[in-house]
Amino acid sequence: MLTKKQLEHLEKRLLDERARAQKALGIFDKMAKSDRESGDSALAAYTDHMADQGTEAMEREKAALFATKEGRYLYRIEEALRRLYNDPKSFGDCHTCGAKVGFERLDALPHARYCIDCKVKEEEDAA
Repeated sequence: MLTKKQLEHLEKRLLDERARAQKALGIFDKMAKSDRESGDSALAAYTDHMADQGTEAMEREKAALFATKEGRYLYRIEEALRRLYNDPKSFGDCHTCGAKVGFERLDALPHARYCIDCKVKEEEDAA
């Protein structure tokens, strides 16, 4: 079982990561709003070259991909915080085998749900 000090440290790490992810999503949101507003401007009457339109579409797709990835990361952080608050005694237990994930792993990846052995096995099975 993790000590109270370790749990407090992990809570701070999770809260910091959540704030960072929310900030990143806010930046993506501002970019999307700015793109929509610029399309409504008086300059929108002038058409861009097809290559420019393709580049802009690719950039929008990339931003959407990054926002989706950041959203999934934020979801994992939120789930880890729920686990920490709902059952602090079992926080850090592997969801597959019940072994301890380990403070070092949780410090590096505070939302980790699996011990190294189970994670490696999961990735090998997926490959």
